[in-house]
Amino acid sequence: MAITAAMVKELRDTTGAGMMDAKKALTETEGNMDEAIDWLRTKGLAKAAKKSGRTAAEGLVAVVVEGGTGVAVEVNSETDFVGKNAEFQEMVGKIAFAALGVDDVDALKAADLGGKTVADTLTDKIATIGENMSVRRMAKLEGETVVSYVHNAATNGMGKIGVLVALNGGDAAIGKQVAMHIAAANPAALSEADMDPAVVEKEKQVQMDIARESGKPEQVIEKMIVGRMKKFVAESTLLNQAFVVNPDLTVEAAAKEAGATVTGFVRLEVGEGIEVEKEDFAAEVAKAVQG
Repeated sequence: MAITAAMVKELRDTTGAGMMDAKKALTETEGNMDEAIDWLRTKGLAKAAKKSGRTAAEGLVAVVVEGGTGVAVEVNSETDFVGKNAEFQEMVGKIAFAALGVDDVDALKAADLGGKTVADTLTDKIATIGENMSVRRMAKLEGETVVSYVHNAATNGMGKIGVLVALNGGDAAIGKQVAMHIAAANPAALSEADMDPAVVEKEKQVQMDIARESGKPEQVIEKMIVGRMKKFVAESTLLNQAFVVNPDLTVEAAAKEAGATVTGFVRLEVGEGIEVEKEDFAAEVAKAVQG
């Protein structure tokens, strides 16, 4: 029977096998999906599928800068131990360089990496290292000058937190200081204009509810909210935050003193936003015994 692209995709999604391996399995089994899965398993090509249900919340963020373009890529693994593996680090570094030529994570997964796609390279690595992995996120930043910083570095250019800062004017020294500030302070946006209106409105409603609990008149509450929201914006936006190097200045003012204007930033932290299922020790032992 004819092997369709949809059949190949379904088998790849189920097993994590590469495209050519999936196509060959379907050809060998005359399109029988269950038999194709077994065929891949017997060839050792479906190992990745056994790992695909496990949460990958560890790993590394890698940053690369070329000229006025910088990229940050998060590649996840199940354990911190794999993040220290030289083979894994080498792969992450190559993926980060590949990201310079694409604009989003889907394009990155399809990008060429030494004759294989990034997605297939990752599948092969899952099989050899034995943990679930994923290319979770990437972000690209452009500017007159782009400076990178890695916090808690595992090796050159990659670690637990990766930061990119775009500047007009200034130099690498102020860029690195601002990048270190971003790693520590984790601003939500560059400026008030860049904040998510839904987040601002939600915070305003929360502050109004808190103020109303005090029993004060509405006109007093309105004045209270203005001050509280001003403080919220100052604490949430990079340019308005107190600079960690000199808290007497905002980041914007400190950059200006150094002859720079901060035009953008990226901050990626490994595992950020991933919900990790927690098990107690007894449950872990029971699970291990059951295989």
